[in-house]
Amino acid sequence: MGSPVDPAAMWDERFSRPEAVYGHKPNAYLHSKIFQIKSGGRVLVPGDGYGRNGIWLARQGFVVHTVDISSVGVARARKAAQAAGLTMSIDQVDLSRWTWPESDFDAVVSVFLHLPPDKRPGIHAGMLRAVRPGGLLILEAFTPAQLRHSSGGPKQVELLYTAEMLRKDFLGAEVVELEEAEVSLDEGHLHRGPASVVHGVFRKK
Repeated sequence: MGSPVDPAAMWDERFSRPEAVYGHKPNAYLHSKIFQIKSGGRVLVPGDGYGRNGIWLARQGFVVHTVDISSVGVARARKAAQAAGLTMSIDQVDLSRWTWPESDFDAVVSVFLHLPPDKRPGIHAGMLRAVRPGGLLILEAFTPAQLRHSSGGPKQVELLYTAEMLRKDFLGAEVVELEEAEVSLDEGHLHRGPASVVHGVFRKK
């Protein structure tokens, strides 16, 4: 058996590539749901890599805090935000060890943040804890059906999500929308083509 993959090292390597491997445009599902977030509200983006979604949200006038495990991704996000003249919080964080904020954000946005089964429920609970009552959690991820596609995502089935899994993880929230769908991705060369996803909007009670 090989040694376990170090996620920080894996993402550092990926974000060290000169190109923006997931493009610069925001995630399409997030783009379609932005109107549901309180105008000018506080938004947390865990696992935001080099900041493509967080920076876009900041451009729309939200107060953004983005975090990622990769020091390389965080450095790139800080440089890009500075170049764009944006003021936002960008921190390197291991979500499994982070002390999650309490009811501090109007929305949490999780885009293709795939977590191992032993860490996923706790991190998802932390996301919900960070949202203010009445606030939203917006999420998109790949389902096990993604394994038949070549448009990105983990190759280990245990890292992929179903609607039922998310329903259980966010049991304490109101399900505004939750569905598994076939979509076409155009997010840089690592997320391009037909894809099987689950996405949803949850409102904290």
